[in-house]
Parts: sequence; C-alpha cells; structure tokens
Amino acid sequence: MIASGKLAAVHTGKIARLASDGRRTAFVKTAVAGPVGIHPLGVEGDQQGNLRVHGGPEKAVYAYPLSGYAGWRAEFPEIADRFGPGAMGENLVVDGLDESSVHIGDTIRVGTALVQVAQIREPCATFTAVIGTAKAARAMTKSGRCGWYLRVLEPGIVTAGDDHDVIERPNPGWPVARLAAMATGKTGTVEALAELTVLPGLTPDWQEWAAAALARQRGGV
Repeated sequence: MIASGKLAAVHTGKIARLASDGRRTAFVKTAVAGPVGIHPLGVEGDQQGNLRVHGGPEKAVYAYPLSGYAGWRAEFPEIADRFGPGAMGENLVVDGLDESSVHIGDTIRVGTALVQVAQIREPCATFTAVIGTAKAARAMTKSGRCGWYLRVLEPGIVTAGDDHDVIERPNPGWPVARLAAMATGKTGTVEALAELTVLPGLTPDWQEWAAAALARQRGGV
C-alpha cells in the first residue's frame, strides 16, 4: 500500500432549483447512511444537472479531503458555517489524504470499488452561487483546495468508514496540487507540460490542455 486514508462520508444529490437564483442543479448533496454502489457513471442515487460539464466516465465521482474545509472556514470566517462535508458538491469525503498526498493516476481501493484519480476539479458558477460569493471560485483556484475527480475501474460498494487505499501510483511526481498550480497558468515548464500530454491516467481533456499550453510556450505565444 502506498498511502491510506478513510472514507469519512458518502454524499449524493438530486436535481433541484437553488433558492438563490433558481438554477437547476444537483450540487447540493447530503450524507448517505449505509452501503452505496459506485459504477462507471457515478454514485448510485446521485444526479448531475449539467452533463456538459459534470458527470461522465472521467468525472464519475468527486472526492474532497476532510482537511480542506478548515482552510475555507479560515479564509471566509463570515460564512464559515457554509463549509463542511458536502459544501463542495463532493461525493466522497476522504480523511487522511489531500491534494498533496493524492496523485494524478493513483489507483485507489475504496470499499469493494477500484477507482483512479483522473483530474482536478475547477470551480464553476454553481459553486459560487451555492457559497454566495464569486470570491470562492478565485479562492479555489489560488489555494488549490480543489479535490479530485475519479474514474471507476471496477464498480463496487462503499460505506462511510471504509479504507481508502492507494495501491498503485504511476506518477509519483504529480500530486493533484501540482496540476492545480499549473492550471492557474502561473507555473509550468516545457518539460512539465510535455509530461502532462502523455501522463498515464490523466483525462484526454487535460492532456489536450497541456498540449495547447506547450504549443504556446514553444511558439512564444
């Protein structure tokens, strides 16, 4: 075993209208008691309101570290009560691991399911609408407190309290935090971008993003 954590909670959500602006979304999620199925398109009982940017096999499950909420509460003390498990629209809350200790391409055994870290999460308009301030999106980008999306390699059953074990790590030089920092556009050497274009486990969309950024750097654009 390479790294280990615990599944602190499992969340699912149904499509509903936000009280703040009326948009239809399944961002708001609640904890599920007992075993829950995970399959290649997500967590059983969970929905996505905008399938163009959410869900699908490369964003089947969204995980967030339990330790991450403290940073949000410290940065936004006036709305600290909004930051706790479920606040990010996450399916899995992971205790003991975070963006620095989880890597792109990591294969993870959680419950009886086998999942793989596929990409970082980027903030969206629904996230800022739920939290109540556009500053939240900038804070996620700047801080790297983004969590990570998982693809499902083997369907299975998960329950809060299950082990969350990293069993394979093809990219030891690529913690989630490193990709999150590069996504801001402030970092990223030609060599690092070239690595990303073929990085095992990284989604094709992010490989293409890296290829475009690499072309710009090489072309001086």
